[in-house]
Order: sequence, then C-alpha cells, then structure tokens
Amino acid sequence: MPSDTELSIQAWEALFRSQVALMRRFTADDIWDPIGMREYDVLFTLSTIPNRRLRLHELNDEILLSQPSLSRMCDRLAALGYVAREPDPSDKRGTVICLTDTGADVQTTIGRKHAARIRRYVGDALNADELKTLRSLCTKLRLAQTDIREHT
Repeated sequence: MPSDTELSIQAWEALFRSQVALMRRFTADDIWDPIGMREYDVLFTLSTIPNRRLRLHELNDEILLSQPSLSRMCDRLAALGYVAREPDPSDKRGTVICLTDTGADVQTTIGRKHAARIRRYVGDALNADELKTLRSLCTKLRLAQTDIREHT
C-alpha cells in the first residue's frame, strides 16, 4: 500500500500530466486568431471582472499562464484596441488595464470556440458526476494552498 507521500506524488503526477496533455491540445487548436492563447487569457480574465478593469499587478496575479512580460503584452493588446491602459486613480505610479468593447468581442468569439473544445476534450472524457468531483477536488486543492505552511 502506497504511503501518503507516494499517493500525493502519484496524484500530483496524474493531475500535472493531464493538464500538460490538455494544454498541448488547446495550444494546437486553430481557434486563437487574431491573438494567441496567452493574450486570450488576459482578455478572458478581464471579462470576468465586473468593471472589466484590473491594476496591472492584480492582472498578473489572476492570469493562468505565467507571463513575465505582461506589461509588453498589454501594450500589444492596446495597440490592437483590445485593452486600454489608464493611470490608476488611487496610485499615480500604477496602471489599470481595461477591456475595451472590441476586446470583449474578440474574447467572446474565441471563447465560444474554446468552450466547445473544452467540452470535447474534458466533457467527453468524464461523465457529469466525475466533472463535479473534479471541480470540487481542484477547488479544494487550490484553496488549501493558502492554509498550508511551507516546510523548509
């Protein structure tokens, strides 16, 4: 019988490898035009915020994909008219990134295609009860990270 450590490692490896396999499929999908998946993540994240605006550092905390050059990406998205950069009214040194109506339209168009692929790749692999369990377990695991102290 595997130890708790071995079970933890096996569970992590299964989760990680399934995530990698799915991300490879999503990356290979021909649905991202006129932007890439990383840029879509920025537009999607802003679309989920009620006022469609976040400070740059808050946006960096929310995006799914690591992006050390987020500021440059936002400059490119602004040049395309998908986001606007504004000074933060509460901190003149800060920048607020705002989703434009054009950016929201692009996000919606790509988002519909992406949702269909998610349904195909995830929904066709798991039944409704398994999807609910996966959602619950992943949420529990994510939320637990703030409560688990680091061991050195």
